[in-house]
Amino acid sequence: MNRIALTISLGLVCALTPAQGRSVEPAGYSIPIVDISGQTDVFVSGQDGYHTYRIPAVITTAAGTVLAFCEGRRFSRGDTGDIDLLVKRSSDGGATWSAAQVVWDDGPNTCGNPCPVIDETTGVIHLAMTWNRGDDNESAIKKATAKDTRRVFLCRSSDDGRTWSKPVEITDTTKWSHWRWYATGPGVGIQLTRGRHKGRLVIPCDHSLVGSADPDGYNSHVIVSDDHGKTWRPGGTISPKVNECQVVELADGRLMMNMRNYDRTRTCRAISISDDGGETWGPVYHDETLVEPICQASFLRYSWPGDGRPNRVLFSNPARTGDRREMTVRLSYDEGRTWPAARLLHDGPAAYSCLTVLSDGRIGCLYEAGTSHPYERIVFTRMTLEWLTGGREKNSGG
Repeated sequence: MNRIALTISLGLVCALTPAQGRSVEPAGYSIPIVDISGQTDVFVSGQDGYHTYRIPAVITTAAGTVLAFCEGRRFSRGDTGDIDLLVKRSSDGGATWSAAQVVWDDGPNTCGNPCPVIDETTGVIHLAMTWNRGDDNESAIKKATAKDTRRVFLCRSSDDGRTWSKPVEITDTTKWSHWRWYATGPGVGIQLTRGRHKGRLVIPCDHSLVGSADPDGYNSHVIVSDDHGKTWRPGGTISPKVNECQVVELADGRLMMNMRNYDRTRTCRAISISDDGGETWGPVYHDETLVEPICQASFLRYSWPGDGRPNRVLFSNPARTGDRREMTVRLSYDEGRTWPAARLLHDGPAAYSCLTVLSDGRIGCLYEAGTSHPYERIVFTRMTLEWLTGGREKNSGG
């Protein structure tokens, strides 16, 4: 397509592309419009024996394979019941996808909340998941009136996601006895690259406490492994009123947690910092730029500073304070202090999302979207830095 330069004269004005991309930029910025590289429906609700597909997670392996995980909900859109954990593989950067593979099916029970992390040393992909009885629900589990509780499991792949080990329960070492509800991710974990905890695997999670009368009384936490995934334990807890979360390692080795926020006096994302590899976390503060409707979001490092590359961090979520819609991707050059680039991927209903960096340097986003509601399909969109930054950057492979 031809590039069109649009000059923005209002504070936050949006320019649409034919791919329904919208750029949100400061006043006076001239934006060259660039099309999105590609968009594919990966999971479509109502197809292949599942009523609804939800809770996307995506990673790119060292071999360049893209793995898209989600929950396949058999009979309804609800969060409980007969739910399987699925994965599809792409060997061409997300242009085409394999048939769905069932990673975990436990009959009528709920298997979900995928949160993969790759150990760059061993090449093993660790997939954290959670389980509950299909006839239990979140409310009953939180009130301790359920037949069982929420349990934590892990499986592994050593062959680039082609096959997966049988899920192994790790509840006893990752869930304290005074926790009730529990969720891994959803999204991705990270492996630390610097400092005294270099090599540590970190998976973001959330939980509720026994006896909490607050219906929004969730906390965030991480689980960590210092032996390449052989054993796992909880790290520090963040509270109050925070829930589903994602974590990024900062250039100085600290960790930044970006969390779903239930404090409706602040309709934006909650943030906390750890300076000890996730063992403890500082006070919660809020990022007013990252507005949210109480929903999961994705938070991912694109590039480290050095060798002429900027310090880049990505974020995606439905950028509204009310309903879940307007899936937006943002870019920060200062580790989340400011977000000077933002694009709208989908201007209709949209909810959960997960970002990945493809082997050619493009950005991939796997997200829930639809026309009448957000859960009609799970879409994978590929975009370039050039598109995301309105032409300020060229795609250079990172």
